[in-house]
Amino acid sequence: MPKRTDLKKIMIIGSGPIVIGQACEFDYSGTQACKALREEGYTVMLVNSNPATIMTDPETADRVYVEPLTVEYLERVIERERPDALLPTVGGQTGLNLSVALAERGILHKYGVELIGAKLGPIKKAEDRGQFKDAMIRIGLEVPRSEVIHSMEEAWSFGALVNYQAVIRPAFTLGGSGAGVSFNREEYGRAVQYGLDASPVTEVLVEESVLGWKEYELEVMRDLNDNVVIICSIENFDAMGVHTGDSITVAPAQTLTDREYQLMRDASVAIMREIGVDTGGSNVQFAVCPTTGRLVVIEMNPRVSRSSALASKATGFPIAKIAAKLAVGYSLDEIRNDITRETPASFEPTIDYVVTKIPRWAFEKFPGAEDALTVQMKSVGETMSIGRTFKESLQKAIRGLEIGRFGLGGDGRGKGLSASDAEGLDRETLLRAMRKPNRERLFQMANALRLGVSVEDLCEATKVDPWFVRQMREIIEAEAEIRATPDPDAATLLRFKKLGFSDKQLGHLWGKTDLEVRALRKGLGVIPGYRLVDTCAAEFAAHTPYYYSSYDNEDEVELTGKESIIILGGGPNRIGQGIEFDYCCVHAAFALKDDGYETVMVNCNPETVSTDYDTSDRLFFEPVTFEDVMNIIDRVKPKGVIVQFGGQTPLNLAQRLEAAGAPIIGTSPGSIARAEDRELFREVVEKLGLLQPDNATATSFAEAAEIADRIGYPVIVRPSFVLGGRAMEIVYDRASLERYMTYAVEASPQHPILIDKFLEAAVEVDVDAISDGELVVVAGIMQHIEEAGVHSGDSACILPPYDLPADVIARIKDQTRALARELGVIGLMNIQYAVRGSDVYLLEVNPRASRTVPFVSKAIGAPLAKLAARVMAGRTLRELGFTEDPTPAYVSAKEVVLPFIKFPGVDILLGPEMRSTGEVMGIDATMGLAYAKSQIAAGNTLPTKGTVFLSLKRQHPGGEEEIARGLTALGFRILATEGTAARLAALGIAAEQVAKVGESRPNILDRIINGDVDWIVNTPLGGDAKEDEKALRRAAIERGIPIMTTLAAARAGLAGIKALRESTAHVLSLQEYHAGTFGK
Repeated sequence: MPKRTDLKKIMIIGSGPIVIGQACEFDYSGTQACKALREEGYTVMLVNSNPATIMTDPETADRVYVEPLTVEYLERVIERERPDALLPTVGGQTGLNLSVALAERGILHKYGVELIGAKLGPIKKAEDRGQFKDAMIRIGLEVPRSEVIHSMEEAWSFGALVNYQAVIRPAFTLGGSGAGVSFNREEYGRAVQYGLDASPVTEVLVEESVLGWKEYELEVMRDLNDNVVIICSIENFDAMGVHTGDSITVAPAQTLTDREYQLMRDASVAIMREIGVDTGGSNVQFAVCPTTGRLVVIEMNPRVSRSSALASKATGFPIAKIAAKLAVGYSLDEIRNDITRETPASFEPTIDYVVTKIPRWAFEKFPGAEDALTVQMKSVGETMSIGRTFKESLQKAIRGLEIGRFGLGGDGRGKGLSASDAEGLDRETLLRAMRKPNRERLFQMANALRLGVSVEDLCEATKVDPWFVRQMREIIEAEAEIRATPDPDAATLLRFKKLGFSDKQLGHLWGKTDLEVRALRKGLGVIPGYRLVDTCAAEFAAHTPYYYSSYDNEDEVELTGKESIIILGGGPNRIGQGIEFDYCCVHAAFALKDDGYETVMVNCNPETVSTDYDTSDRLFFEPVTFEDVMNIIDRVKPKGVIVQFGGQTPLNLAQRLEAAGAPIIGTSPGSIARAEDRELFREVVEKLGLLQPDNATATSFAEAAEIADRIGYPVIVRPSFVLGGRAMEIVYDRASLERYMTYAVEASPQHPILIDKFLEAAVEVDVDAISDGELVVVAGIMQHIEEAGVHSGDSACILPPYDLPADVIARIKDQTRALARELGVIGLMNIQYAVRGSDVYLLEVNPRASRTVPFVSKAIGAPLAKLAARVMAGRTLRELGFTEDPTPAYVSAKEVVLPFIKFPGVDILLGPEMRSTGEVMGIDATMGLAYAKSQIAAGNTLPTKGTVFLSLKRQHPGGEEEIARGLTALGFRILATEGTAARLAALGIAAEQVAKVGESRPNILDRIINGDVDWIVNTPLGGDAKEDEKALRRAAIERGIPIMTTLAAARAGLAGIKALRESTAHVLSLQEYHAGTFGK
């Protein structure tokens, strides 16, 4: 049927900040939906709080509102814009939950807004655990025995029925948040209470345990004519008990018989019809008993899911785009397949290759967190690979992870149970470790196979299907053959490459370098070909250049003769290198394509817009490693290669690529090294006469101790050439330094440890600038809320600076321009300064795109990454019309989102190592309003009244009094422990005394648990947090109580509360802010 003409304006709600369980897959799906609807002539208005996304670019939708994702703010947007319809299915669980809330509160009805794609009834039937269970029974499908629970009283009787061995699944949460597993009565009570607290509707489904069963997912599409197609089957490598977001997954499913697949397919179709999802993509999850074949339905997502991005990239079928078009009336047979341009979307994709996804975790960022994979998702990113076989695909995915491994083994990397060979390892120790799923289990399984552990024993320990274990065994068995064949002929080397072995692995097994292996390969003519992803197993021609490599002597690359530029992506998301860098890569592709270049994207992250097949002219879905990138450069022969935009991943390759003949454009690798190398950079600083904290480099503890004694404690120590403050720490004494050196030298084996004097009580400043080699424009100066010592990626910041003197700002601009010219920057540059008194200290220079580029671009209304890409390709800033430092007439605040709730027992204190997963943005007339909006958007809603627990370290002279008087003036009641209460009393400030943790009962922890505290301001004492302080901070996080752990954040919080009381926050689109009409 034709598209609906009664709809003119359609609203989309985004997914908010990147969090564990809801990452940039939904930037991809939301962006696709916006593009699809605008193609059809609809006016699209988007609301999202995340500045790092392509989705919140002013070019993506007709109206983009960067506002907190709350019902109150959404109603204000709806009242202002009056959309005809709301598409609830492309913004993840956040977008879905908010759409439900808007419908249930009557707001959609009040303003005449229709839900399209999925109505309220079907959404609730799928999301409500009880309704879903009843629906499955009604259509004759099995679900695990279960009970919907709303209180602990209800929980105990069902727990006894299943002997307390249960899986607990909260309703309306994402990424398995709040989910748990129990094996006894005590664990059961804890897990159910945790799940009830996590569910926004205080509801959990308690299921009989099906741990150890095989898990499958099907991505399904339905249209208004009741046509249903299966886009992709996905099989989990890990058994039930590991969240699907934390499991290795493989597409298509490898171990299903055709009969089993057809049963699952029929069940999925029946589920779509019973639930009643009108149109669009849904995800259905099944579990299968490996011994009896019993099939049970686990859950269904009535929306575009996390797996939809993976399935879209795996098949070339754009699920979110098609879902958006179905929602406005099209049927599947009316929509053309973009890749074949012949088949309709009702033609089910078929793939003749194997896709493997491996998650990436960040346990090392959270000391005290257990490296255990459970029913609650903990991964922060993922990589995807495409190969002709599972073996090739698996090894490619491992090297795409960027964890220092280049395959399943034989690479000389890893340590302990995960080492690249099994020498000195014990069979029983390995089997014991593998029984508990952990991030190293794949490598532990490989070592067990090297020790001769049988397939049966390995399957018993891990619950991994025997087919996968046998595939791994074939890889391991090939290692011995490779060792025995150091001078292979072309046919033998080709066979090893078909198994997925990288040049690094082959070099290690032969005692050669990877460059020697590369030369051998090329000399023998063993080079990869590139096949097209075509959605239909080559039955129809593919017109979209979306490639993966293979060694089967086929190559489908057709060069056009146009000048091409390769953009290297950032690989899998991780803390410190996330969606912000993908944003820069996408902008580069858009800008250079507009300028007439053929753009070539290289990346292996399935979640992102950069790996959408129509972002660039050519997409190579390949690991971002030296070997894989050089193979593509050899084939495409580009005019230029951009390494500045993908974060540290391509930067770490820059010098090797240049040495191998890659035409790097923009800032030269030599200039980048000059900024990154401490000794070389000191020469730059001295030449320009700039201030730097005392610093030096060390490669041993003895050197480090001597330097620290000379500089004076505390010092900041960190490895060089890392991102996100990896292994960065403030060290207060010699013993802590010795412990650190033992850990951190290994974190950066090729580079020395950097040691800097820590500047206490300094204000940190971030600067983003752009240079064409002559003209330097200072695009944005951000003043951090947190003091120096908190990683810049974890600090809230304000643009423009809110209380820096004009002369300090002028000096910062002068120093930035001098540094850009001295380093020969062509493109973007980020500099971090610390201001103490009237002194400006230079902390760090990064001659590349930084994670703040999307935020600054949206704050100033100028697309910095697009401008930089054009500059790198040879244009000047004057040509581009960007010659003046921007001065916005409004204030923008960036706040971060931290994943502490996912890691029980971990302290929430911020420090020099980055831990945040995402960010939000608040924009308004004043610093107070902008900051308050950023807090609401981050889920830290500041109370405007109530009780505050105040506990500040004494090193803050005057800080305690300042905050206490500010709270009192705003009418807050203050709680404080004995010492603080006495000091406040001496100042004439009233405070109720409360006992410390461990003193007596009730104490401050009891008061927090009882709901007596609305806000906590707690700064830690000294270098190590005390256990009682840690306990109360943890209690606050688990109960959703806002907590500030720095004096500066408390000050900003007071400013925000005051602003909210005195004025109403504005609600305007980015387009209106950027038009320059704000405040006029």
